[in-house]
Amino acid sequence: MLNDKDTNASKLNSKEASYFIAKDKMAVVRSALASGNRTNLTEALEPLHPADIADLIEQLSTTDRARFIRLYDNKFYGDILSEIDEHIREQVISELNPDVLAEAVRDLESDDVVDLVEDLEEKQKETILDALEEGDRVAVQSLLRYPEQSAGRLMQREVVMAPEHWSVGMAMDFLRNNANLPDQFYHIVLVDPRLHPVGNVSLGKLMSSKRSVLLQTIIEDAFQVIPADQDEAEVAYAFNQYHLISAPVIDRENRLVGVITIDDAMVVLDEELEEDIMLLAGVGDGSVSDTIIETVRGRLPWLAVNLVTAILASIVIAQFEETIAQFVVLAILMPIIASMGGNAATQSLTMAVRAIATKDISSTNIGRVIRREIGVGVLTGLIFALSMGLIGVIWFGTAMLGVVIALSMLINLTVANLAGTTIPVLLDKFGIDPALASGAFVTTVTDVVGFFAFLSIAGILLL
Repeated sequence: MLNDKDTNASKLNSKEASYFIAKDKMAVVRSALASGNRTNLTEALEPLHPADIADLIEQLSTTDRARFIRLYDNKFYGDILSEIDEHIREQVISELNPDVLAEAVRDLESDDVVDLVEDLEEKQKETILDALEEGDRVAVQSLLRYPEQSAGRLMQREVVMAPEHWSVGMAMDFLRNNANLPDQFYHIVLVDPRLHPVGNVSLGKLMSSKRSVLLQTIIEDAFQVIPADQDEAEVAYAFNQYHLISAPVIDRENRLVGVITIDDAMVVLDEELEEDIMLLAGVGDGSVSDTIIETVRGRLPWLAVNLVTAILASIVIAQFEETIAQFVVLAILMPIIASMGGNAATQSLTMAVRAIATKDISSTNIGRVIRREIGVGVLTGLIFALSMGLIGVIWFGTAMLGVVIALSMLINLTVANLAGTTIPVLLDKFGIDPALASGAFVTTVTDVVGFFAFLSIAGILLL
């Protein structure tokens, strides 16, 4: 009998623990690639999960990646292909032996094949579609007809369904005798004679109920149908909001056409979060696998926007040239005002963009949220106004300069919190992604208002 230590060691060597093993495999992989040793490469990757193998491939250089594919192509299966970052997927597909590629894509569910081919060039797309059996190819082509980023693209056509009048025993017999079930599924979808979904029965309920029990009597309370043309972000929100495991997808006639499972919905949630973070930073959909030119092309537009905002702030400063010339100390303090306003705006902006994405901000509570942010801005402004006012007096020995700093800090932090909340909300109202454009607008507001308030107050109180 294994003791606890032996059991833990056994678990560590299982595929489920492959993430921890993968981090130590890169040196072995590089050595195998350098020597062209297929056996060593295969043995090194044997215990790894497909996602971890995909991560290793992504970390390789273009040359080493090509060597990897040539050495490992006989073991290259579909799950690895579907896990690889889309930025390097085209290279991997072009390097793979056509027979290996064909065998790999045959192992995938229809939604995974769609995810694989939708961003490929037409030639590579046709190569993959031609590798599928006729029924699978038709299913994938039908999914590709739906709009991008819609539920139709996200769903899989392989659905386990049963008539609503069936009993548990009839369903169990059907499952045992059906050789074409999906590799993974969580529910049986009950349908009426017109193929309209009427409920979900979980496999747990099915297995724990007597054969005579009608399926209608054990359907789940949490049941949502998803229109095929619904935006995938809305789908992911529904899964998260209603704690769904899977949901049937319907066409315009309310007929069942597919099913979306939680793994696909969580991928969308992750992508939405990642997209928001990248857009807030002004780096678009960049990846560490991008070339220098691709990275520059993605970052250049937002750097140009930031340059324009900086010029606007400089124009404001130029209007107070005489004031600054008389009180050079103002030039020392201006970065503090701008930095505090920018940080406060970023905090408020981040909260607002995330709240919009999760639908925590609506027309019923937007007023309360804005009032709260104004209150936060005023309170934090007062705290730092007193602090900086005191520092200004001690540092420069001028009480009036301390008053200037204090008033400027109060105004800028209040405006920063207000702008950080209202600007993304307004952009969302006009159908503009708040994560995409909020940063540039908020930076402009805080810089311009901050410098204008500081230098104006200085001009009034110090001259």
